Amino acid sequence: MTDKEFAEIKKRFKSDKGNIAYIRGCYVSAAKEIISRFKLPVNMLNDEQQDWVLKLMKKSISGAMGRNLMNIEFTTDQVESGEEYKLLSDIRESELDNEELLNALYEKIVSSFVTDGNYLILLAYDRYDVPSFSKNDEDLMDSTEMFRYFICSVCPIKITRAALGFSTGENNFRNIGAESAVSAPEIGFMYPCFDDRKTNIYNAVFYTRSTKENYAEVVEALFGAKAQMPAAEQKQAFRNVVSDSTSESRNLGFVQSVHSMISDMITEHKESKDPEPLMLDKNDVKRVLTTCGAKDEEMASFDENFVNGFGEKIEIPPQNIIDPKQFELKNSYVSIKVDPKFSFMVDAKVVDGVKYIMIRADEGVEVNGIGIHFDGEQLSRKVIMDNEAADTDSNTENTSE
Repeated sequence: MTDKEFAEIKKRFKSDKGNIAYIRGCYVSAAKEIISRFKLPVNMLNDEQQDWVLKLMKKSISGAMGRNLMNIEFTTDQVESGEEYKLLSDIRESELDNEELLNALYEKIVSSFVTDGNYLILLAYDRYDVPSFSKNDEDLMDSTEMFRYFICSVCPIKITRAALGFSTGENNFRNIGAESAVSAPEIGFMYPCFDDRKTNIYNAVFYTRSTKENYAEVVEALFGAKAQMPAAEQKQAFRNVVSDSTSESRNLGFVQSVHSMISDMITEHKESKDPEPLMLDKNDVKRVLTTCGAKDEEMASFDENFVNGFGEKIEIPPQNIIDPKQFELKNSYVSIKVDPKFSFMVDAKVVDGVKYIMIRADEGVEVNGIGIHFDGEQLSRKVIMDNEAADTDSNTENTSE
């Protein structure tokens, strides 16, 4: 699914836009016990509650593909006889109205999802009469597809602290007790996918709020699939591949070039308005490194290093391996963050056998918010001013003569 297709579905999760009749779900304790099950008609909620619940649900299809969102593709064997595919397909066909199927889904989540506290499992089903669009994206108001899908959100319950409040009505302080608050989903999924604005029963989308965790056990339980590497691990794997494959070329200028080239690719893709997400495969990464100056003899081990780091066949969102908005230099005791546009102002040199990171300092240098001058700067200014004064006196004498 593209960002535009996700946005189209998310618009359905508004009280005046969608066709969601009720929210199904259950309350699960930290001890993995299902405390209660519920079927809550949406029209029984007030407007504020409806907007809040639907906002929670649509978060399960938010974020970037390959970062917060993982595409799940069912194999042919799974479609023909897989229990995971059959369960999701049957739940969709039942329109969330089969207790036995829902209980089976709850048990899969409860048995595989690890957390310290209580949480809610929320489910919403929708029938979307998909309109067609003209070339200029004007709504033609006629339907070409009926997209039937459901979304699942797993939302932690957070206990708020007791606090001191103030009532303007009573014009006095009052105690605010601890409350159980429903948080944004930790994980979630949508089945099926809305690809090319059509139903794709062979794919699902899995969501994780954290970029450090992929919830592999949940993915295995729900989809019978292997979870992709978390975004944070992809960044470290990329660093390892670069380090292991460029032992000689890996100086400051090389790393600056790699960061700049990948950043430019991200910018160009964004400006092109290509609906498909930008992804880099093994050959793309290899081309970046060689273009930036990696030597052929160094890159002889690149393919092996890449497979060891990422796996045989993988595509990486470039945002997962670099931060286009930040360029950082650090050692064990100092960290320097630079706007990537000005990374050229940083240099690395050896002076009298000592390694230095050098940053050109023009105007406006501050330390802890206090403007500073550099040692010798005041003296230099005094010398310049004395010389200018001497030149003025000399010119005055010459004029008098």
